[in-house]
Amino acid sequence: MPEFIFMLTKDDRTVPDALEVYRRVKDVKALRYVGFKDIGLPLPALRQLAAEIRGSGHRVLLEVVSESEADELRSIHGAIEIGVDYLLGGRQAEAAVRLLASTGIKYFPFCGRTIGHPTQLRGSVEEIVDDAKRLAAIPGVHGLDLLAYRFDGDVERLADRVVAAVPLPVIAAGSIDRFERIEAMRRSGVWGFTVGSAVFEGRFLPDGVRRQVESILDFAAGTGGS
Repeated sequence: MPEFIFMLTKDDRTVPDALEVYRRVKDVKALRYVGFKDIGLPLPALRQLAAEIRGSGHRVLLEVVSESEADELRSIHGAIEIGVDYLLGGRQAEAAVRLLASTGIKYFPFCGRTIGHPTQLRGSVEEIVDDAKRLAAIPGVHGLDLLAYRFDGDVERLADRVVAAVPLPVIAAGSIDRFERIEAMRRSGVWGFTVGSAVFEGRFLPDGVRRQVESILDFAAGTGGS
């Protein structure tokens, strides 16, 4: 079953009360991965957040959604400074792998042509698959970040093709806001999926953040459902 990555984010920004929200879910059984974006909180706040996530035994993920090359590189340096376990997103793969060498951080860049903020995925299925293959061949790339439901085409076909085309784990990120989309990504064989905004908007259940996180974990494990 795919891994659920709970993102402390809404609209591609780390929520202002991310630390408070995390403290409400950090003892949820089976929660293993918690992430945030490089936009929304200053680096000192992200450092504190990462330290608490790590201290509670969870893996720390930072997803880069900044649009400029300079901001992306700044965020990579920030990720190294705060010591995340996974760096997701971004477009500057060649520069990123050089900066991340010997850090132990697992790197999952965006595949395909990404634009705007919140980040969208554009291009044809074939173009995205070709880019996925290119990235997967770069030493230091450990997996791929696929904005499956930010794609304006056949999402399931795209995910199927990308997963089949590369020998690396694929994370489906962005706009997963219902159990049916989790199930579709499971069928495609993704390694993991992220959910952020949908939890804060109550898309899965009307019972608050903690109950939604528990429900998504149960569904991903095959022990619960909508």
